[in-house]
Amino acid sequence: MNANCLSNWRAAGEPKFTREEKEGSIVAEIGDGAWYVISVAALKAEVHEQTLRHYERLGLISPARKGNSPHSPRLYSDRDIERVIHIRRLMRDLGVNLAGVEAILHMKDRMEQMQIELEQEMARMQDQHAAETRRLKNIIQRLQRGPSS
Repeated sequence: MNANCLSNWRAAGEPKFTREEKEGSIVAEIGDGAWYVISVAALKAEVHEQTLRHYERLGLISPARKGNSPHSPRLYSDRDIERVIHIRRLMRDLGVNLAGVEAILHMKDRMEQMQIELEQEMARMQDQHAAETRRLKNIIQRLQRGPSS
């Protein structure tokens, strides 16, 4: 796949593509990092392209699509690639099968979501605490000034 083919798929408002000279990879220019086509993602994750497709069918990874069609090219983020590497380590180093990997990743994803929710709740409680502290300080100041005449 070359940059000319990718430019034919470009629609208004979608990310532009560029060819990085140092790696020869085609990536999307998106604010939250690089996005790689399947061939480059497979090289970076050190797996076959079919492995990436298989993991997607199993729901272990969810690459973005360039368009609404299921035949649109897949775009893999650095996070997707790290997830594939994690899957391979679980299978190779720990002997976990794909069903086990799915359970582990589901638990990991849930833990990450719970961490985000916890951080949001902590921030909310800190804001509430600060507001209550200000309110009580104002009451103390009024009481220290004494009764108004």
